[in-house]
Amino acid sequence: MTTQIEAAPPPAVLSAEQLRDWHATGFLVLRDFFPPDWMKDAAAEAEALLERRDLIHTDNLRCRWQTNVETDACEFETFDPVIDLGPVCRRIALAPRLLEMLGSLYGEEACLFKDKLIFKPPGVKGYGLHQDWIAWPGFPRSFLTVLVPFDRADADNGCTIVYPGYHHNGSLSTEDGQYHELPAEAVDEARAVPLELDPGDLAVFGGFTPHRSAPNRSSRWRRQLYLSYNKLSDGGQQRIKHYEEFHRWLRVKYAEYNKHNTYFQ
Repeated sequence: MTTQIEAAPPPAVLSAEQLRDWHATGFLVLRDFFPPDWMKDAAAEAEALLERRDLIHTDNLRCRWQTNVETDACEFETFDPVIDLGPVCRRIALAPRLLEMLGSLYGEEACLFKDKLIFKPPGVKGYGLHQDWIAWPGFPRSFLTVLVPFDRADADNGCTIVYPGYHHNGSLSTEDGQYHELPAEAVDEARAVPLELDPGDLAVFGGFTPHRSAPNRSSRWRRQLYLSYNKLSDGGQQRIKHYEEFHRWLRVKYAEYNKHNTYFQ
């Protein structure tokens, strides 16, 4: 009988080579970062959250919706924020090992800025080419996002695709405080890197790294936790402040479509 030895998790403190890759490309992938039992608990929590019909409503500012490319139906896709609903998601977002890795990347303490769980069910469309950094007053330029997959993420179910190196150019869109998709010609498609991930893996990409995702053309879900952080020296702990400002912005946007009964629950 052969004894199977589990692979040791990657070190939380990044190597000099990993740091060079991060600064050169604007993204990083770490395999088997979280243990399998954490991912099983996370998947179970996602299933339970999807049953929260008391929360899932088009007027709830916590909820995001996307069009199904096959049926044209508008489907629930995202809880934003999520760690106040899901203790497992919170455990992952504030895991000392994750914060230590980000501290190694930043060279100082990392602060959680934003957290959302994107379910991406079969048929739902993806997101156009964009950068996450938005020119709001005080928006941290050190903003980065950690992807934590609860399911296999690949080309079939619309994994995130990043374009390395463009982060050196800063913002590629008008800095007017609005969200902008980038034209296809803003990047060289030959440089595209699909972030194909298994549960336990994670990927990190910076706020200036262009990225997009295709529709979920598979019969599988692509549930993925998106956790965003900033340097302590770049605004400190500002998650609460961010969501207050974000909700004010959303209310203005929704009012433009005659939605005046929005709330946060």
